[in-house]
Amino acid sequence: MKQQEKLRILPMAREMVDDIVALEETCFAHPWQKQTLLSELANPTARFLAALREGQVVGYLGANLIAGECYIADLAVRPDERRRGIASLLLQTLTEQMQAEQAAFLTLEVRVSNKEAIALYQKAGFRCVGVRPRFYDDPPEDARIMTKYL
Repeated sequence: MKQQEKLRILPMAREMVDDIVALEETCFAHPWQKQTLLSELANPTARFLAALREGQVVGYLGANLIAGECYIADLAVRPDERRRGIASLLLQTLTEQMQAEQAAFLTLEVRVSNKEAIALYQKAGFRCVGVRPRFYDDPPEDARIMTKYL
């Protein structure tokens, strides 16, 4: 838990976007572009959170709240910072925000082969509610739809 003592979860801000773009490029085959992330700063449905340690983004979560439903589009943690509870803390923070905003549920897709992420989401209270065939590219793969009812 010592690592989490130095960790801060904050809403995404303009000065964090370059770090988040770098994180996207490290973690995903099809990373979000800088302009897309900047546009989320003005999006009233956006609920983007950044995990900072000593002023540097080490993880982030991107979600949108529309009509009481929260869709998690992205969750990433720097490879050298993984397995330290950062993703769990981001999910917990979003869950608390969504409860305060009276959302009905949180939902996301995850590659069926991503066993670590599936275990993380299950531990956070998400359950598999379906499958999206051939949802992903590079490589092609099905997605599990996972939902947490609030």
